[in-house]
Amino acid sequence: MDDPALAGIIDQFTVIIVTFNSAHCLPALASGLVGIRHIIVVDNASDDETPRETLVKLPHAKLIVNSSNRGFGAANNQALREVVTPYALLLNPDCLPTERFFAGMLEAAVKFPDAALIAPHLLRRDGRVELSYRWPSSHWKSRGPQALGPCSVGFVCGAAMLLNVSAMQTIGFFDESFFLYYEDEDLCQRIFLAKENIVLVPDVEIAHLSRSSVKGRSPIKSEFRRGFHHAQSKLLFKLKYFGEPAAYKLRITTFTLACLAFTLRLLIPHPRYLARLLGRIAGLMLVGPKLKSSRQLDQD
Repeated sequence: MDDPALAGIIDQFTVIIVTFNSAHCLPALASGLVGIRHIIVVDNASDDETPRETLVKLPHAKLIVNSSNRGFGAANNQALREVVTPYALLLNPDCLPTERFFAGMLEAAVKFPDAALIAPHLLRRDGRVELSYRWPSSHWKSRGPQALGPCSVGFVCGAAMLLNVSAMQTIGFFDESFFLYYEDEDLCQRIFLAKENIVLVPDVEIAHLSRSSVKGRSPIKSEFRRGFHHAQSKLLFKLKYFGEPAAYKLRITTFTLACLAFTLRLLIPHPRYLARLLGRIAGLMLVGPKLKSSRQLDQD
């Protein structure tokens, strides 16, 4: 940080990054973390050079290497348990932070000290704003143009979010039942239900190269996993907040649409899209133990 005032405040932040086959992201990510003193990287059993590249590109970061892929929420929780600073800034490895971004987030933290969560505007590859925030769909549908100033919302994307650690200790961090996808939606839903503030600061921006954080040796396998876990997590969220009848209806509807989409995709085949659809169909067909245990928990 070039600004001496900001350099003092930055010590109140810990940046948390969860990686999985993300070695290709580390050069650009590391260049944006110059001057950040507290960094924790949790690697979810990558089979590429991510751990080694982390040690090279971010030598002062604390690196936690898992022997198996524990999922996005569980890995973040590992790091959050290590945080001793007042704030934790969660960043996807495919985000491109800048000094201006950190300055904006620091300013927002000072301006909104009671917020449980603060989030910036995410920018797509082409520079357009990614509208990754809204009110919970359980209350009303958001309409209108993008936010022009700081505002309280009900959901923000987990790609970049600043957590007030003290406020979140009461609410709890990520529900580890969500392996991948919807863990950020669940977190925001619990903050919203606790009547705590989620503040969007649209004048603070960060580039997010969506779906670029994972490469790995088998893109087809990765796409299948995306589809599978997205379907499972979508059902789990519906079950948790809307009950079993709503989850069952969603399962049937989504399964029908996925099968139809898969049939149409066969006319103009694209391996990665087909793999993702197959994963979605498999996720909808196989009601895993997490869904069953959540259903049992609701009944108890």
